[in-house]
Amino acid sequence: MMIRIYDSKLKEKVEFIPINPKEVRMYVCGPTVYDDSHLGHARSAIVFDLWRKLLRERGYKVIFAKNFTDIDDKIINKSLQSGLSVEEITQTYTQKYLDEMKSLGVERADIEPKATQSLKSICAMIQTLLDKGFAYQTSNGDIYLSVDKDVDYGSLSGRIADEESKSRIQNSEQKRDAKDFALWKSYKGVGDVGYDSPFGKGRPGWHIECSAMIQEHLAIEGKYAIDIHGGGADLLFPHHENEVCQTRCAQGQNLAKYWIHNGFVTINGEKMAKSLGNSFFIKDALANYDGEILRFYLLSTHYRAGLNFSEEDLLASKKRLDRIYRLKKRLAQTQIKNPRNVESQNVQNPFSEAFLEALSDDLNISKALSVLEELIANANEMLDNKQKDKIPQIMANLALVARILGVGLKDSFEYFKLGVSEARRVEIEALIAKRAEYKNAKDFANADKIREDLRASGIEIMDTPQGCEWERV
Repeated sequence: MMIRIYDSKLKEKVEFIPINPKEVRMYVCGPTVYDDSHLGHARSAIVFDLWRKLLRERGYKVIFAKNFTDIDDKIINKSLQSGLSVEEITQTYTQKYLDEMKSLGVERADIEPKATQSLKSICAMIQTLLDKGFAYQTSNGDIYLSVDKDVDYGSLSGRIADEESKSRIQNSEQKRDAKDFALWKSYKGVGDVGYDSPFGKGRPGWHIECSAMIQEHLAIEGKYAIDIHGGGADLLFPHHENEVCQTRCAQGQNLAKYWIHNGFVTINGEKMAKSLGNSFFIKDALANYDGEILRFYLLSTHYRAGLNFSEEDLLASKKRLDRIYRLKKRLAQTQIKNPRNVESQNVQNPFSEAFLEALSDDLNISKALSVLEELIANANEMLDNKQKDKIPQIMANLALVARILGVGLKDSFEYFKLGVSEARRVEIEALIAKRAEYKNAKDFANADKIREDLRASGIEIMDTPQGCEWERV
């Protein structure tokens, strides 16, 4: 069963063959930590978490790096506006990002380099570019890469420049060409941030940090530095194009063998972005929905397609997740104690083969979820027919889903109580106890009234052989 990836450079699906057998080196561009993260950041993180989990399930050792940009104009501006130091801002939003990713079930990267911690490697790569004649320093101390000296510039994205990128970088009359991009920005005085370097006090440009970090932490010798480089579709040009250029000119090798880019999250058809003022922050979404519900919603659309955020679609996605937990709850209620080792059942079977085959085809999530729906239907039919011997295999398949998709990890009884406060839970349990007293006294009218009152408040109670259970409707 091969793995197929849609390569953004080739613009087609290709077979994934890692540089070294059984090992995958993957780098994903992380956040610029100056503000709260939005659902676009969440989607990108979840997409590459899913790739990581799939590759691991398929037997690869995955070495995964995600950077934090903690030197940037936006951070400096935030510092000037807020009166907080650059360090206070970056530390605060880095930790917020990590906490939110944990809530979404995103595993931390193996390597999490920061720009401020990578100045030595950044300066070394800039020096190499200067020595080889690909970069030049202006009289005011800024250093630029001369794009015209790289004959392969544009080979990744198919683009050289556009009006947006030109207007954004045309900020120095000393640049030789509008396409040239900054490697080092000299210290401009009060209101700026600078670090000592062989080129004078200043700070690195945005693009150079990723190339330098990859070279320091992941790169291997050969035609390609790493196996996979990923990020949002908006990074393909100019960010990733410039990264490729820097590495090609400095190291004489291709930066990545495969390029993966995820689609945007939009609101009313417009790309979600802080600069557009239409961000739906992760913290706001988590205030209303559990992280696993958000995760399932964000991964339920194919990663390369755009996702137009809709609460209606989110609730529909939750119903799909509910079915996984409803099956888990049925399994928990079968009263089979310690069934045969579930892990021993983790062998190839029609479900696992079909599920892995779907995801191995460029994360074909629609097909994978269709296979999962079939599993749930078949499993419920088996339980209806009292086929208890099938339970270990069903549980093993659900464990496979949990490992790869990162959902179905909660206690099934607790899942259906999500969003109910502790105080309210105490009230519900007290009412259930009172109802039991009424039932014992054969006062069924009052017992039924408690049931109806709870139902009216969004709580459903069920009498089971294990006792009275309740759920949030």
